[in-house]
Amino acid sequence: MAGRIEARLAELGIALPTPAAPIANYVPFNISGNLVIVSGQIPLKDGKIAITGKVGARVSMEEGVAAARLCFVNLMAQVKAAVGDLDRVTRVIRLGGFIAAGPDFTQHAVVMNGASDFAVEVFGDAGRHARTTIGVPSLPGDAAVEVEGMFELA
Repeated sequence: MAGRIEARLAELGIALPTPAAPIANYVPFNISGNLVIVSGQIPLKDGKIAITGKVGARVSMEEGVAAARLCFVNLMAQVKAAVGDLDRVTRVIRLGGFIAAGPDFTQHAVVMNGASDFAVEVFGDAGRHARTTIGVPSLPGDAAVEVEGMFELA
């Protein structure tokens, strides 16, 4: 039986994907005490990077926001793999966002809102989090966005 968070995802038409395997020498998540820290997730969909390129150039703002949202979906898939039940998440503590963009792009925070807004949409007030958003010249696989996260567990 699906828990409260998975029921909320179903209401939103979201099915969690199979968590992505690491592509280098790292683990997808670590658990320390009551925290699960999830490695950066890119906008994978059906095993492929769904949105590539630089936001503000080849990638529109809307596509960048969608990429950040998809990254958060992939974060949740990793959390579920780590702890088995998303209802164990009591708070989204922190998100870190990396936005591939050119040197003149300044709307990184707007792009990252795709992940932040979705965190609140899924977890309610427990989805409100601290955040860092950084512009970078490129990301693995030419992904437009990458998001990492830290979650508190019950």
